[in-house]
Amino acid sequence: MDSQQFTTEPSSNGTVERGFTVGDVPGLRSPASGADRAPLTFDVIIAGCGPTGAILAAELRLHDVRVLVLEKETEPKSFVRIVGLHVRSLELMAMRGLLDRILEHGRRRPAGGFFAAIPKPAPKGLDSAHAYLLGIPQPVIERLLEEHVIELGAQVRRGCAVVDFEQDDEGVTVELADGERLRSRYLIGCDGGRSTVRKLLGVGFPGEPSRTETLMGEMEVGVPREEIAAKVAEISETRQPFWLRPFGEAVYSVVVPAAGVGDRAEPPTLEDFKHQLRTIAGTDFGVHSPRWLSRFGDATRLAERYRVGRVLLAGDAAHIHPPIGGQGLNLGIQDAFNLGWKLAAQICGWAPETLLDTYQAERHPVAEDVLDNTRAQGELLSAGPGPQAVRRLLTELMDFDEVNRHLIEKITAIGIRYDFGEGPDLLGRRLRDIDVKQGHLYGLLHRGRGLLLDRTERLTAGGWSDRVDYLADPTAVLDVPCVLLRPDGHVAWIGDDQQDLDRHLSHWFGKPAD
Repeated sequence: MDSQQFTTEPSSNGTVERGFTVGDVPGLRSPASGADRAPLTFDVIIAGCGPTGAILAAELRLHDVRVLVLEKETEPKSFVRIVGLHVRSLELMAMRGLLDRILEHGRRRPAGGFFAAIPKPAPKGLDSAHAYLLGIPQPVIERLLEEHVIELGAQVRRGCAVVDFEQDDEGVTVELADGERLRSRYLIGCDGGRSTVRKLLGVGFPGEPSRTETLMGEMEVGVPREEIAAKVAEISETRQPFWLRPFGEAVYSVVVPAAGVGDRAEPPTLEDFKHQLRTIAGTDFGVHSPRWLSRFGDATRLAERYRVGRVLLAGDAAHIHPPIGGQGLNLGIQDAFNLGWKLAAQICGWAPETLLDTYQAERHPVAEDVLDNTRAQGELLSAGPGPQAVRRLLTELMDFDEVNRHLIEKITAIGIRYDFGEGPDLLGRRLRDIDVKQGHLYGLLHRGRGLLLDRTERLTAGGWSDRVDYLADPTAVLDVPCVLLRPDGHVAWIGDDQQDLDRHLSHWFGKPAD
């Protein structure tokens, strides 16, 4: 079909997307004529099937959006690297009914000691039903999410690398490495820190290049735990970054400086780790049987824009930083949950005019904050006397509950508050998984729709009931009369007046149905 035919074709859920003009965005390339364009087969093409791309595809499929995920790698990752899901990511998984599937493959750890590896426990009463870190092998979480998105009806094609694209008023033409050309309404770059999509889009990626490099891996040790703990405590007073942390039976996470070891273009070896351990600690602790080994730098960069026309960026394609605090994977997953329902609304035809723009408005500042806190942690992990003096001071300050709580909420992303204007402190924040008369709040969010939780039993979602669910529950554990939740669980409105509610429903969920 040519472009004229497509303008009258409904999307997969029977609605028509609001118009978009390439002329609105200077510098976008456009195919010469509609006759040269491939058929618009998909609503969204996602480049990259890591956790960010898979979660985004799943969110779109909840709204019957036609999705194709392209992954350049022919096979999933084979090395077993353990990644950590922080509190907010666990909550989001629970909102979509995914958490139970994931929990059985992971190992729970206390939610403490994240900020610059300062060994402080989490404050008591952390405001979440999932106040822990879940360590899970990276290949496992990627497999589970890929299986999930396929179950929801998305297409996933491996061995398909995006090499070029062009966008026009009605869609994006994507060219693959083998010359195949595909068409979709939107293209999303979830293709990592070296994102091809971002580079082709011409979006700046300012920040700092890598200055120092670090070796990180997981391996078994051959000496008693007490001996390791004593040596690490001794060295931590004067030398950073350096740590050995238990991660299961006889398995340790090991971090050592990479300076002077091997070729940065080559993957590190177990002997590289042994050499650095002997240099710093005087012993290699008998390390053996590595699960995975990696080398990373401290490059820190943030995309200038998350959207240009019909092409958007998410995850590491939009931001990179050192893995201090374990925030990178979680930041990308949370990007996907923020973007998914908004892009689906745009495609389904009910999005308010500026809704898709709120993706960058909300997530860009969050990424800026993550980059800043990793910069700060990097300084606290350096060996200089000044940074070490600041580290000792912060270690003392973290004995105050307010300081420790603030830093934990920052790292785990449960402290995020989007700017929705004046209102109670809860406005713009995520709502924890409270008890409701139907069980738990998050169990009501599995479909990726909004939710009106009404303690007054006097309000209604009215003409928005095709997008917003309603629960009258005077027993809900809330200190406000009613809340309107977005599909990502953030509080979009608080009050008890129907007219005011209708205004906010229109603001977030568009015009009411006829």
